Amino acid sequence: MSTPFAAHDKPDIKALLEAVTSNPNDPTLSHMLTPAQWAVLSGYMQASGLAPGQILITQGAEDRTLYFIESGMVTVHFEDPNGKIRLAAVGAGSVIGEGGFFSYMARSATVQAGSACKLWALTPMRFSELSNRHPNVALALAMALGAIMAKRVVSNRRRIAVT
Repeated sequence: MSTPFAAHDKPDIKALLEAVTSNPNDPTLSHMLTPAQWAVLSGYMQASGLAPGQILITQGAEDRTLYFIESGMVTVHFEDPNGKIRLAAVGAGSVIGEGGFFSYMARSATVQAGSACKLWALTPMRFSELSNRHPNVALALAMALGAIMAKRVVSNRRRIAVT
């Protein structure tokens, strides 16, 4: 990963905020984090892109990075000896990787780009820095992610889609 952004070099997350506020499937992130909190959070995230078909998260991997989807769509697949089962499609304005981010467990599914995507990554190390410097923002993010996980676990269709 590249060097973290300096305080004066915060990345432009306007398009991510637009995606979050216009996400018709889950308004949790837009309701639980203020624009000012997003501005702080932006300094701890790293932008990246995915080409269609590219793997973001591999089932069984121990990476704990959390990803916010600015544009595009990813698909979530569970693989077993009998084959591959598509669990969910997650689009712009949502988050993926929350299960591993919190649990320290191996990833429960594979996440693949269904289209070209722009993502914002938050590593556990950067979240720890955020927690130390801006505990109110870290708490708001943790509560929002907890609410998203709870909704996904309750939904039978997305039950195993907590990655």
